[in-house]
Amino acid sequence: MEKIRIQKMIADSGYCSRRKAEVMISQGRVKVNGRPVKLGDKCGFKDIVTVDGERLQMSRKKNFVYIMLNKPRGYVTTVSDELDRRCVMDLISDVEERVYPVGRLDRNSEGLLLFTNDGEFANSIMHPSRHIAKTYRVTVRPDISDEQLVKLAEGVEIDGRKTLPASVVVKEKEQGRVVLLITIKEGRNRQIRKMCEAVGLEVARLRRISIGPLKLGMLKPGTWRELTAEELRALRNAIGKEN
Repeated sequence: MEKIRIQKMIADSGYCSRRKAEVMISQGRVKVNGRPVKLGDKCGFKDIVTVDGERLQMSRKKNFVYIMLNKPRGYVTTVSDELDRRCVMDLISDVEERVYPVGRLDRNSEGLLLFTNDGEFANSIMHPSRHIAKTYRVTVRPDISDEQLVKLAEGVEIDGRKTLPASVVVKEKEQGRVVLLITIKEGRNRQIRKMCEAVGLEVARLRRISIGPLKLGMLKPGTWRELTAEELRALRNAIGKEN
């Protein structure tokens, strides 16, 4: 009987990403046939896998779904929230398959957010080694100097570690307000905001407009759509996966 790593089995079920599954296994929240498991353990499709007592539905054939949402401000990127704040899942409640967000945007950020039930795909997009470019339209105050632009582009220290080189372009500039296009190839927590704060800039608005070759386009805030075959193929090419 075919056996695969439990974290992959959980991810393929659409419950969460593989990295999240690894965390849950380490926390002792996952059992197979009633017994706790550890990282590296494997299971088969006939085994009973539970997370916090909830049995997962395993299938060899899965209907994978890939969608993009234009996340508005004021929503947290979680499946549920103990503080009862508005969650991005509320905006995709009409999606028939059980999907989860790929990466995150903080509550006050907006723009392109991916969802899927394909654990391997999600893991590839989020894995730091892939260096998938993400572009943000960032409005900062009050103004920006050449020195600040150079620092942002060359890398600044946040959370004790220097950021990778970034592309920083001035899109608009007026009294007390500058619009930047910042492209990074990392996905550190609140990275753009922390980078701007590190050089003395206040972020007034932050919107992600692209992930790799995938662009937000004219999708209205709070709405979602499925990725086209061409968009999915381009994303897979960007992360080095087979079509």
